[in-house]
Amino acid sequence: MKNKKIAILGTGFISDFYTSTLHSQRSGDRVVMAFSRSIARAGRFAEKWGIPHYTDKLSDAVGHTDVDTVIIGLPNHLHLEAVQAAARAGKSVLCTKPLGRTAAEARQMLHAVEEAGVFHGYLEDLVYTHKTLKALNSVKNGALGEILWVRSRETHPGPHSDWFWTSEISGGGAIVDMGCHCIEIGRNFIGKDIKPVEVMCWADTQVKPIEAEDHGIGLVKYENGAIGQFEVSWNFRGGMDLRDEVSGVEGTIRLDHFLRTGMEMFTAVGEGGYVAEKAETDKGWLFPVGDEVGALGYDNMFHDMFESIDKGTKPMEDFYDGYVVNAIIDACYLSAKTKKWEPVTLDIWKGRTKVQKISALKEYDEHHYLVKEEQLPDGSIKLILKEKSSGKIIQRES
Repeated sequence: MKNKKIAILGTGFISDFYTSTLHSQRSGDRVVMAFSRSIARAGRFAEKWGIPHYTDKLSDAVGHTDVDTVIIGLPNHLHLEAVQAAARAGKSVLCTKPLGRTAAEARQMLHAVEEAGVFHGYLEDLVYTHKTLKALNSVKNGALGEILWVRSRETHPGPHSDWFWTSEISGGGAIVDMGCHCIEIGRNFIGKDIKPVEVMCWADTQVKPIEAEDHGIGLVKYENGAIGQFEVSWNFRGGMDLRDEVSGVEGTIRLDHFLRTGMEMFTAVGEGGYVAEKAETDKGWLFPVGDEVGALGYDNMFHDMFESIDKGTKPMEDFYDGYVVNAIIDACYLSAKTKKWEPVTLDIWKGRTKVQKISALKEYDEHHYLVKEEQLPDGSIKLILKEKSSGKIIQRES
């Protein structure tokens, strides 16, 4: 294990979360350089976290001799420049989500790190939550059979900083901000080697006085017939709601990451401080989160990244994954305009090809397939069967 010396680019909300995680996890990993476009903000951030160096010059941050790893927590329109600078400096580079504003930007970032031969990690924290990793292990062990459908929902009252709300800077609205989480969660459960082929998406600006969408719902169809479904909104009242459902031929998983997770509190006078990310009030019924770092997956994410750097292996999420997610989001925005199913354009595909559609035919006997078996209130068993020869659906009771 080699202790990492990190330059963190950006001093906003996400960089606070990242630095808190980094300084509390593997004891020797430290942020040694803070970069902000404002030298005053860089200085305040460095003082807050005990960081020895800070600057408002990107090249000085990534090129500092003490730095071996660069973490990008900047607004979306600055990701490409920062990745290219880190790649030129020969540093391992980790970038927050979404990788780019578009698939074209993400592809340029992927090219930069692959050409430079540097380690690259996509900081998609929500696939690293403790619950998600346990659920993924169950899926890999076959507990749910083949995965047919994944639904992921992230909704809250809206992001923290002004740049999120300007589509030229962010690349869009709620879909690019949070749909990237939901889409990648779906890919992980369905199988990242299964190609996403087309999408259908609705998006609108329902509440907020902005040009970008504040609510979006989408379907992502995969080559094997599986469906990923997402809902994202900046209009949800009551805090942050993170939920996933996974449905397979043989079972179902339901996950609730941030609300109704086992800790509920009522206060008439107020909590008197921070409750949880995106909480709208500190009075009434509250849903504090005991360990936000764990609930949001930051601890497992950085552990995977740093262990992968040490071992020279691929992390669970890298820039290629970010590129695929951006390609899906591009198709979502196009579909929201055309009101049609739109293809996912992937100039680079590293997964399987010509994948067969999911088939779960179960033989009941040599003449029938089993459609359904059900126990009735009187204790009898009803069978719904399909005749192999005629294709006719019949029922039997015993």
